[in-house]
Amino acid sequence: MAAPGHCPFCSPSESRVVRSSEFGSILRDKHPVSPGHLLVVPHRHVGSFFDLDPLEQADLLNLIVAAQRVVRDHHEPDAVNVGLNDGPAAGQTIEHCHWHVIPRFAGDVDDPRGGVRWVVPEKAAYWESGV
Repeated sequence: MAAPGHCPFCSPSESRVVRSSEFGSILRDKHPVSPGHLLVVPHRHVGSFFDLDPLEQADLLNLIVAAQRVVRDHHEPDAVNVGLNDGPAAGQTIEHCHWHVIPRFAGDVDDPRGGVRWVVPEKAAYWESGV
């Protein structure tokens, strides 16, 4: 795991911080997928959601709800994706636990069905198998 001194989430610039709580913060994503893309990160430098204690987990889940409200109020999306890549095999590239709260808009992709299932493309379109 990267040392906290080299972690982009351990000391974010004030301009990225949307809101903070006792255990975490809502940050603006530096490389947004869509307008309003936010991150929810714990203050404690830990790689996995499952390594957080229950109080931290509960607080951060409340921040996810708060982030969705910020997105809704400022960007009026048609939907939202909430995603957590927990570990390198799941696609996590920054070894500091974080959720993506991504506003989605009708027509932003040709076919949004399957959502996060597209992390394994050959299994995403399960409806095509007649299920």
